[in-house]
Amino acid sequence: MSNDYYKTLGVDKGADAAEIKKAYRKMAMKYHPDHNKDSKEAEEKFKLVNAAYDVLKDEQKRSAYDRFGESAFDGSMGGGGGGGNPFGGGGFQGGNFSDIFEDMFGDFMGGGGQQRGGNGAMRGADMQYAMDITLEEAYSGLEKTITVPVQDTCDGCDGKGAEKGSGAESCSTCNGAGRVRAQQGFFTIERACATCGGQGTVIKNPCKKCSGAGRVRREKTLKVNIPKGIDGGRRIRLSGEGEAGVRGGPSGDLYILVGIKSHKFFKRDSANIYCRVPIAMTTATLGGEIEVPTIGGKRSKVKIPGGTQTGQQFRLKEQGMTVLNGNAKGDMYIEIFVETPVNLNTKQKDMFKSLDKDLSGKDGKKHSPESSGFFDRMKDLWSDLTE
Repeated sequence: MSNDYYKTLGVDKGADAAEIKKAYRKMAMKYHPDHNKDSKEAEEKFKLVNAAYDVLKDEQKRSAYDRFGESAFDGSMGGGGGGGNPFGGGGFQGGNFSDIFEDMFGDFMGGGGQQRGGNGAMRGADMQYAMDITLEEAYSGLEKTITVPVQDTCDGCDGKGAEKGSGAESCSTCNGAGRVRAQQGFFTIERACATCGGQGTVIKNPCKKCSGAGRVRREKTLKVNIPKGIDGGRRIRLSGEGEAGVRGGPSGDLYILVGIKSHKFFKRDSANIYCRVPIAMTTATLGGEIEVPTIGGKRSKVKIPGGTQTGQQFRLKEQGMTVLNGNAKGDMYIEIFVETPVNLNTKQKDMFKSLDKDLSGKDGKKHSPESSGFFDRMKDLWSDLTE
């Protein structure tokens, strides 16, 4: 069932982070299961509220949601490597008051965002990269080289953060747990340890190259395989190519968001291609043959029967887009636009006047059935109105 995250939290689409957090606090307190015993409706609403906030509080997730909706997180937009939320948070499942207060008060109490292991290891963040390709590239597929700025593992300390020969020591404040508890009235709130930043360990002799972070900013060059037939809005997952993990944690993933540039002549509808082709009035009247380009880079001949009208379509079988993950192709449709002559000289105008006089005689309906029929119907309408 589709869920509008903005409506769920009761905020406008242009709401800032403070407004979103305020709305979340109110809704989370209202629907929390501890306040609504045995209410399935409140429990479901509570999950939706947390799922909405999980996306809207994060700039990258919110940007993807605004562009693709919930399909940005449910794996339905393609890409390899399994489904699920590519940003690592599939909404809130269950929970208690400490989870809510962690997010509410973590910004001034030292609360941590991502989960860490007992040794301080933490998974690196996922990243996204927007890539626009041409329609021709989408038709044939391609391998593209991109450069992405990332936090990569420091080669001076192999990501450990400490100078070689030394290591991390257990934090004395939290005894290596990474989290401490604080009493707030009736509630006990658990938060990340401020001394070690939630890692559970501290580095006495930090690496000089990364200042103890275990990661350094650098540009990574990657090759991305774009499959033929890909649609705009598809997502390609590059496993382990996101931000490096902390203290030996696994790297995040990189998601390539593919967009298709608009084309001068072709319009795409799924696997079919449409092309609007102007033809001379004489060709439309007498018939003839025209040559049109195809998305595959070839040319195809189209026979135009005499009496062809603007808007008529001609189908070129299997001259459309490649179907994703297959060898089949869609069709190409040529839509005819009959061009009226311009910049005529006197002789040419006289010829047209003579032709018009001849065609509008007693056989006028035969030569122009559409216009004759239209004006006959208009006469009937005028007669009805004047009676």
